Parts: sequence; structure tokens; C-alpha cells
Amino acid sequence: MQDLYFKRERLYFVPIGGTAMAPLAGMLHQLGHHVEGVDSQLYPPMSTLLEELGISVRLGFDPERLSENIDRVIIGNAVPRHNPEVEAVLARRIPHLSQAEAVAHYVLAGGLESLVVAGTHGKTTTSAMLAWILEQTGADPSYLIGGLPRWNPRGFRLGGGSLLVIEGDEYNTAFFDRGPKFLHYRPRHFVIGPVEFDHADLYPNLEAVLTAFRAGAAQVPRDGSVVVNTWSDAAVAASRDATAPLIRVGPHSDCDLRFLSWQAETDRSSAEISWRGETFVLELPQAGLHNLQNATMAVAAAVSTGIAPAQASAAMSSFPGVTRRMEVIGEAGGITIVDDFAHHPTAIRVTIAAARQRWPGRRLVIAFEPRSLTAARRSFQDSYLEELSAADVVMVAPPYHRDRFEASDVLDREALSTALGARGVASMMPGEDDDLVEKLLEILKSGDVVVGCSSGAFDGLHKKMIEALQTGNEA
Repeated sequence: MQDLYFKRERLYFVPIGGTAMAPLAGMLHQLGHHVEGVDSQLYPPMSTLLEELGISVRLGFDPERLSENIDRVIIGNAVPRHNPEVEAVLARRIPHLSQAEAVAHYVLAGGLESLVVAGTHGKTTTSAMLAWILEQTGADPSYLIGGLPRWNPRGFRLGGGSLLVIEGDEYNTAFFDRGPKFLHYRPRHFVIGPVEFDHADLYPNLEAVLTAFRAGAAQVPRDGSVVVNTWSDAAVAASRDATAPLIRVGPHSDCDLRFLSWQAETDRSSAEISWRGETFVLELPQAGLHNLQNATMAVAAAVSTGIAPAQASAAMSSFPGVTRRMEVIGEAGGITIVDDFAHHPTAIRVTIAAARQRWPGRRLVIAFEPRSLTAARRSFQDSYLEELSAADVVMVAPPYHRDRFEASDVLDREALSTALGARGVASMMPGEDDDLVEKLLEILKSGDVVVGCSSGAFDGLHKKMIEALQTGNEA
């Protein structure tokens, strides 16, 4: 564990229950700071993590209960400027940092070198893969990941080595900092995964997204590296301003790590890869071409730190995976319930492809919650139609943030249903007052695979489905 660079402080997280804030709270608690926080609601697994660590959490924002003995407040990007406790923090001139600034201030200032994993898609999985490789090859890394690795349900680790793997989000840092989080992480190595237009509430177009990634790549010193996914033309464009050495990953003949071929089994995948002429077989205990591509990026990033290519590749054969990435929640009545984080059209496409690989011949039901600010909008109307058409049955829940937009800007589920029907895909668009579980039970049959796709909790849909199916079987 690294030495504390700053004195131990009393830190207060607003809010504390998110997938970025809770692991950071845990890491700073483990570093010796007194950590507490507040949130409007708290659910597993983050509630479990905080409880296990003994971190005090108060539910409900109340400026009257804001302690006088706080040294610093850590503010996440999920709270708006008008939050009453934020207003109290500002009015009382309490020192505050964003979540990303806190990483730099309390973690990186201790001397760790950061490996920042960025990209529109695959950040969590690639970060977890890289952390796994470094652990398995003896680098004893620290890491801070925006998801929960299956071998470490905390999402963070303080190791004795010099490296910190951190997921680099391109979304805004806080209400007072509209830039991407990864600009605060001082990358020694910067991994650029697939890049696409996303976050329509923040970026007006793809060029604006590229500008953010170019700023990240430009921060890397000449003795570092920028690892680039060349399957993505936009990722290549995003590396344009880098002065550090580029490590190119992909299928092209000029790639440093070249992806030569791949094979798929129902629950495993493998690829033949070549590191500057030396060929290896990369085996992965997960389905999906996208996971193999993530794995090759992780291998290249590990090699950039000095890990031997053969060692890095071999470590992937035992990679346990990440929760909420094609995670089987359970099976009842011959129906398999799966949880996945997919919410961007491209992520839905690769999730459907991976599900087809893993459960060939079974009817595939996609239950999609348009939860993010981008998913709830009409920006990707045509793209969602294209990707959801690969399912057998589609249910689209009411957009989560529909009340924040004009009606003409909200995802048009009726038009989506009509267009899916014209393509031969059955669909259902439940109303705001409908019970989603009941609606799904009306159409499900033995042999179905149901993949619930959402960037949020989906109101506990997956576990509710299992409970309802088990109850129905007992009746």
C-alpha cells in the first residue's frame, strides 16, 4: 500500500453511492481518511461495499445535518448545482473537489503511475482485464474501476506496486467542471478504446468527443505510451495529438499487436495474435468478439509497462469477468435471466451477438431501459432500431429521464415498435404505470433468454423476474 501523501482528513462524499464514488470512498477509507457520505437512495452492491467497510451513509440531502467538522467535500457528477447540500457547501466555503480531482489529490499524488483506460465502449471490462493481468504477473497494482470485477467485489485495490489502473470516463467531471474526468488522471499510459458519438447532453457532435480524447492523449509524456484501437477510425483520429509512442492494436499489418483470427465457442473465445512478429494464442473464458478486442487492448497496455507479451496473453485464459457484463442472474422455468450494462446502440449490438454465441438457437428477448440522458433522447432512434432488430423480442421501458426533455426530443417508442414489427421483430412498449415483470411474463416461455440492458438498476427487474418465475413454478 502506498504511503499517505496528505494528512488524514475527514471527507464527505456527495453523493456516495455511485459506481465511481463508492469505490473511491472505499479506497480513501483504506488509505486512512475518515470517510462518510450522503445519497438519496442506496442499493447493492455499493450499499454492501460501504456497509462492509464501516463507512457511514446518511439518506436524504439535508443541509441542516451537514457536519461542521468536514475537511473536504467530494462532489460527484450525479448531483446538480441546485442540490441543497451543495448549496450549503458553497455558502459555507467548505473546500471541495470533484471525484476526479480527489483521485489526483489523494491517490496519484502519492507517486503512483496511472494507466488510464478510456473509450466510448469497453472501459470497465478492459480496465478489469488489465488489472487482472498485472495482478497475475506479479506487478501488485492498485486499481479503481467503475464496475465490480468478479474476483474483487469492491472495485478498488491498493497494491504495493507503482501502477494504478483507472477507468477514464469521458463524461463531465462535475457541475463546476464540464471537461472529461480522464483529464485529471495524469496518464503515463493512455488506452483509447472504441470511440463514437455519445453523451448527446454534453457533446454536440463526434468532433467534440474527439477533441476531448485528443486532450487526454496529448497529456501523456514521451516516456509513456498511447495504446490505440485501430478497429475504430475515430480512436485513431483521437490519437492524432499524441507525442508519446503509439501502440497500435487491431487487424492491420502495421499494428504492433495484430489480431490475426478468432474462434468462438458457446462460452469461450480465442484469438491468434501477434506482438511485433511473435505469435500467441489468446484464450478468453467469455463469449463475444468485442471481449477479445478488449483483451488484446489490455494485453498491449500491459506490455507497455514491461510485462512480457506471452505472460500477458496467458493471464487472460483465467480472467473471471466483470459483473453486469453478460452476467447470468439465474434460471427458472427454463428461462435464463441475464444482466448487462449495454445502453448505447453499439453496446446493444455486441451484447446481442455475444448472447447469440453463448445461447445458440434460443429465443432472445431484449428488455431495454433507456436510462441515460442520451438513451432517453431521440438522438439514436434509428440506431436503436437497427441494433434491436437482431433480437427476437424487444421490450423498451419508458425512458427514465423523459420529463427533462421536450416531448419531440424523447425516444419515440411507438415509432420504434412499428418499425420493429415491420422487420418481423415482436415488441412491447409498456406504459408508465405497467408492471414490467408482469408484462414480460405474459410473453415468456421455456427456453427463452432474457437480457436486461440498462446503465442503471432497472428497478431490480432481473431479480424480480427470477423471483416471479420461481413463484410461478411452485404454484
